Amino acid sequence: MSDKDLSAMSDSADADDLPNIDPEKLQPIDIEALVGTDAPRHPPKILVLYGSLRERSFSRLVSEEAGRLLRWYGCEVRTFDPSGLPLPDDAEAEHPKVQELRDLAEWSDGMLWVSPERHGAMTGVMKAQIDWIPLSLGGVRPTQGKTLAVMEVSGGSQSFNAVNQLRILGRWMRMITIPNQSSVPRAFTEFDDAGRMKPSPLYMRIVDVCEELVKFTWLTRGRSAYLTDRYSERVESAEALSRRVNQGTH
Repeated sequence: MSDKDLSAMSDSADADDLPNIDPEKLQPIDIEALVGTDAPRHPPKILVLYGSLRERSFSRLVSEEAGRLLRWYGCEVRTFDPSGLPLPDDAEAEHPKVQELRDLAEWSDGMLWVSPERHGAMTGVMKAQIDWIPLSLGGVRPTQGKTLAVMEVSGGSQSFNAVNQLRILGRWMRMITIPNQSSVPRAFTEFDDAGRMKPSPLYMRIVDVCEELVKFTWLTRGRSAYLTDRYSERVESAEALSRRVNQGTH
């Protein structure tokens, strides 16, 4: 199943679509334990980004597995297809793919980033997507206070270079990056011919990350404005903030 098919799916899922899950151990999110009485109750909106354009992209396959899990946990999930996204600064911000990505970033309550590790780092495809998401649009920060989970896949032994870099970017984008993360080594051995991830401790870690992302999103979403309310930004006017963060680079 492609990421486009996933994006078009109904934002609901049942355990029949999770054949490698122990249904007795998969627990629904206890929303009442996480939110206040006046908190928003709409399903958490999660944007998923992956970092490869290969026909059999393991970062995309991981993102699809995560999308199924997030839907089971009650989230509304959208997956961005990076094919056709221009390199940063090689097109105007009005480019349709750039606008699609920025609209999804603004729409979301949280994000999941899945990158391959290539030459010891995240891929250019992954970095380009993040670079096109602005730190500020006018006086509004579209990623500030939103939750983030990070994952990576690699063709060799287990590494954490890509997820560590993604964490740095998440902090730079002023996102709440959850403690848990996933790194899938030798990813080509972890999926069957149908593109489904095989049962393993690596798969269980992906379940853990998705569960934690949903919990943190419920916990912080209704409090995001207060958590990110800063003295320096209260002093600085929106107009001055816009001029500062949108000034040209040299």
